[in-house]
Amino acid sequence: MNQTLKTSIVGTVAGFVGAYLFSLTPIGLGLGPNSAPTAQPANYTSLAKSEGNEPAYHNVPTGQLADGLNFTLAAQASTASVVYVKTSVLNQRSYTWMDMFMDREPRADRAIGSGSGVIFSKDGFIVTNNHVIAGATEIEVIHQKRTYKAKLVGTDPSSDLALLKIEADNLPPIRITSSEPLQVGDWVLAVGNPFNLTSTVTAGIVSAKGRNVGILGGNQFPIESFIQTDAAINPGNSGGALVNLRGELVGINTAILSRTGSYTGYGFAVPSDIVIKIVGDLKSHGQVQKAFLGADVTDVTEEISKEMNLGEIEGVIITYLEREGAAEKAGVKRGDVIMKVNGRTVSSKTAFDEQLSYYKPGDKVTVQLKRDGKLTEKTVQLTNIEGTISVFKKEVYQSKDLGADLEAVPKAERSRLGIENGVRISKVYGGVIQQMRIDEGFIITSINNRPISSPEELSELLAKVRGQVVIRGVNRQGQKDYYVFNFY
Repeated sequence: MNQTLKTSIVGTVAGFVGAYLFSLTPIGLGLGPNSAPTAQPANYTSLAKSEGNEPAYHNVPTGQLADGLNFTLAAQASTASVVYVKTSVLNQRSYTWMDMFMDREPRADRAIGSGSGVIFSKDGFIVTNNHVIAGATEIEVIHQKRTYKAKLVGTDPSSDLALLKIEADNLPPIRITSSEPLQVGDWVLAVGNPFNLTSTVTAGIVSAKGRNVGILGGNQFPIESFIQTDAAINPGNSGGALVNLRGELVGINTAILSRTGSYTGYGFAVPSDIVIKIVGDLKSHGQVQKAFLGADVTDVTEEISKEMNLGEIEGVIITYLEREGAAEKAGVKRGDVIMKVNGRTVSSKTAFDEQLSYYKPGDKVTVQLKRDGKLTEKTVQLTNIEGTISVFKKEVYQSKDLGADLEAVPKAERSRLGIENGVRISKVYGGVIQQMRIDEGFIITSINNRPISSPEELSELLAKVRGQVVIRGVNRQGQKDYYVFNFY
């Protein structure tokens, strides 16, 4: 792909109304086959039947949804469920020598951002994009000229989704259907509320499914399984609804592919099946309970097929196994070709990752493998990011002395990065870390060759260290890096 092509995340964040631009580097994960799952995605039924959102799961091919081409019914059914999301962000200025001399905190600038959101329940749960509310200190939801203060329930940067809650009753929740029966060529509408203009509706068709365009590459385990559409999606529509001809949600509008940040024919939405799993997890636990197989895979290409003497170009091949991970414990080997997960064919890495996104830690899945030309099956119990089957709760340590939020790096991420220990700087808001100019997202593995395993250990050591200090770790690009300072 032309490296000058930029991917822009739709929406206004950090003080301007416009589009985020990202370089399209081929990265990681995504999702995607069109066949229906053998079971409804986890948490779908329980969420669909609650909070005034019933009946929400229709599982009817969208080609049968309308008799003739009539966009008015879909627009009328969905526009009332789409809201305007307004954010306020405090951007702290960097320390100056004068600030340090006067022993004062640097001043902060306030920036305003905006996007769209979708009402998921009559009692005020709102879904939007993570990039719409990222870094926000205040969030407001505007619906039918009423303004509500919004509480952030949880975020999932790996899918670019966020869940908000406002105090309201009898809101009109959007009707939800499965995104799986959606077919290339089906008509869809993109519904947004950009710039608080009440509502904007554009029409188009599904251009492709299971697209992985690499816009979430800053995350170790991104979930990209976008529905591609030529329905016009423009700045301010981020977090809005992609609906079928019945006005039922099939996706959350997230991104456009553009050189300029304006719509040029390619829009992307997170499928409703993935959205419903994420929303269920955020409601129940405040964070997503992602399931791990303990293995990395890649597409089987013609070259790999010839080199491995596989015969056919199908499935995904295991390129890495986590030591004592779920797959290794089940007898899976490096070089095995995964053909199916719980009966569903996986023809690409995106399809494989999509299958795992439907499950939670502790679930057991049957994996069909091809090994030495023969098919075999293994039952694997999926784990969380720490390698256990319990509910995972990320703990953030706030260090006022360092002016940063810190968190221990979980097992699955350490394994992928090839490190034994480490503490991530997840947020910087002043203090020592800001003075040292260490980037957010940097993982500190050692200080003066002393391994760092916990946030408390990091905070304590930096508070008392003197002289030359060498901080080693891993940067956001996954590369080994270091900082050198002198403390007096």
